[in-house]
This record gives sequence, structure tokens and C-alpha cells, in this order.
Amino acid sequence: MSDVSSDTGRRSRAAALRLLGQILDRRQMLDQALADDLESGRRLAGLAPRDRAFARLLTVTVLRRLGQIDDAISRCLDKPLNRAAKPALNALRLAAAQALFLGTPAHAVVDGAVRQMRPRLRHLSGLVNAVSRRLTRDAAPILADQDEVLLNCPDWLWQSWSAAYGVDVARQMVASILVEPSLDLTFKSDPGTWAQALQGEVMVTGSLRRPAGGAIQQLPGFEQGEWWVQDVAAALPVQLLGQVADCEVLDLCAAPGGKTAQLAVAGARVTAIDNAPKRLALLRSNMDRLNLQADEMVADVLSWRPPKPFDFVLLDAPCSATGTIRRHPDIWHLRTPEDIDQAAALQDQLLPAAMEMLAPGGTLIYSTCSLQPEEGEQRIAAFLASGAPAVRRPIVAAELFGLDELITPLGDMRTLPHYLGGMDGFYACRLVRDRT
Repeated sequence: MSDVSSDTGRRSRAAALRLLGQILDRRQMLDQALADDLESGRRLAGLAPRDRAFARLLTVTVLRRLGQIDDAISRCLDKPLNRAAKPALNALRLAAAQALFLGTPAHAVVDGAVRQMRPRLRHLSGLVNAVSRRLTRDAAPILADQDEVLLNCPDWLWQSWSAAYGVDVARQMVASILVEPSLDLTFKSDPGTWAQALQGEVMVTGSLRRPAGGAIQQLPGFEQGEWWVQDVAAALPVQLLGQVADCEVLDLCAAPGGKTAQLAVAGARVTAIDNAPKRLALLRSNMDRLNLQADEMVADVLSWRPPKPFDFVLLDAPCSATGTIRRHPDIWHLRTPEDIDQAAALQDQLLPAAMEMLAPGGTLIYSTCSLQPEEGEQRIAAFLASGAPAVRRPIVAAELFGLDELITPLGDMRTLPHYLGGMDGFYACRLVRDRT
């Protein structure tokens, strides 16, 4: 971590303050806010990698624990912040993140928060000073009195998850989301030969898991194109296609390309389709680094059709991405129930489009990185009920490395955040097209 009392530490906090404003006040996604800040030469661009990482850590901690943080701030106020004092709120959130969760020394928490009020908000320095001091003094009793699950999970998501999975499982899900995730890697070859160099452990699924932290580009094997970053859950849907060596596989909504790379490593001849040129350019860049081949095309899945149908189609559909909150905690605060409805409507269009691209007897894998049944089980039920020319081909545990808990009663795949020591929430279903 950066020297929190240094000039670069102050600049890291200033960068984090700006990022929080972009995300919480202007509703910009974290990854986009980070990219825009760097590209525009703003605060992050002038920081050394170590201090840039500190700014990101501050931001992500606030986003992950915002419910607890706001509750803690309210306990340190005699009355709620009025409109004139609201500009100090994000600075206090950063102070709370450091006092409650990052172990920052008290003097650095207070000094850093007060300095963020200068010069434009100097009139709020007294308030920020007083609240920051109370946060550092009372951190332990505040944390002991909080319910971290209910405070941090938005109510609409809590209602959805507890209804779908039960209260006990929902609590386990949220508790896992609140833990900083490890880094999962997928390899072109045997990951065991890299485990020691990467200080990682090979999982039963074949992914390698290592502690998060450090510049990914500087890790052993990155420049050589030996691996790519991919959550262990995201690596599973491709397994459900079976043997695809020397087969033509259509990868729809393919960017950023993790599944495309898996298919290429498995020996498939892959056609990767995405409607976003920038995202497809990222896929191309990733495939070039990995020295893997695929035919890529910018196209709209709803209107584009291949010259001939494919025997294998993978549709990793656009979704709310609520299954990735552990890695993208901004989703806590940016998604709404209306987003789920919009995503489901698009998925209802994508499924029949994908089926039209599938040859009789061919296999379609539908997957989403969402924990919402509306984007998974309910979409498949509606699709089959509509008279779609397909049947479900149930998944068996042997296809998922013997992990019975990943199989639903209907034979679909459903991963939850607390499985396997932490993983993204994914849904996948395998459909086979009628031969008639």
C-alpha cells in the first residue's frame, strides 16, 4: 500500500474521490470510470502503479461495503447531512473505508479526509474532522453492531435472492460477495507447471487460483501468452459443449474472449461474433497475445445469420451481471429491477435467433453471469414453452468435475458466490435442436 501520509497517498485519495463521484453520483461503471480517467490524463494517470492500485482499493472498498460505511457515518453524526454538506459525503466514505476495513492509521485517515476539503470545501473541514475522528475511535464497536449482509445488499436484490435460494443461502451468497476475490486463471496447457511460479493452487476444475494483487501483466506467463484471467465459474459453460476438436463452433456475444480462447485451445474452429467493435478489438488483442486463432466478426446476433448452420453454438447472453458483483461491486449500486426486465426481454430475442443458427441435432449452450432466475431458468422455461424446436439435455455432475452442487433439479448448471471458496454466479442450460 502507498505511504498514506505522503503526497502520493493524498493524490491517491483525490483520484478515489473523483472515481466515487463518477460512479455513485453520475452512475458510470467502475471499469469505464477507470479507463476514462487514465485516457484523459486526469488524476490516475499521474500516479505510480502502486499508488494507482491504492486508489482503486479505496474505491472498491467503498463500493463493496457502502451500506456499512453509510451506516457508520450516520452513527457519527448528530443529525443527517444536509444538502450543503453533501459534497463531503464521499470523502467521509473514503475515511470510513480506511478506518473500518483497511487498517489505515487514525492520523492518516483524519488528515487525508480533511485535506480533501481544501480549498473549495474548506467550510466543511470541521465536520469532516469530527466525523473522521469518531470513525477511527469507534470502528470496532460499530462493526460489532452491524449486520453486514443486510446493510450492504440492496433490498431489491436481497428480496430476489432470498426468494430464489432461501434466506440461509442468500446470506452465504452475500457474505462471499463481501470478500475480496482471488484471481482465477485459465491455461492453454497444464496449469500445474505454473502453480509455484504464480504462487497459486490448481482447482478441481483445472483453473489456477492465486491471491489478487500486483500488476497482471507482470505475472509469470502473461507475456508468453500461457494464460488468461477468467473466473472459475466463467470457464465452465464451454465444458458443457463436450468434444469440439476439429468442429466448427459459433461463439455469440463473444467479447472479451475468454470462452473463445477456451474453444480454440480445445481445437475448435471458432467463429466469434459481437456487436461492439471496441469489445471485439479487445477479443482480437487477447487472442493475439495467446497466439490463438478464431474468425471474428462485428455483427448483430438478432439480424445476422451464418451461411450454414453450426453443430455447436455458445450464447453467453448479455445480462445484468449480478453474478459478478464480487469482482464488480459497482453493480450493487448501478443495477435496478428495470435492468433485469430489459435484459430478459433481450434474452428472449437472442435465444430463438441462436436456435436459427443451429443445425438439426446440434447443441446450444445458453449462459448468463446473473444470479437472477429471470435471466436464467425462467428464460429457458419461457423459450421451451413457446414451442421452440429443442429439448433440454440435462447436465450430469461428471461433466462438471463431479461437483453435484452445481446441478439444478432440471439438469442445468447454477453456480453461487459461496461455492468452491468463492466464484461468480453463473447459469447455463444445454439445449439440443430437434432433427426434424
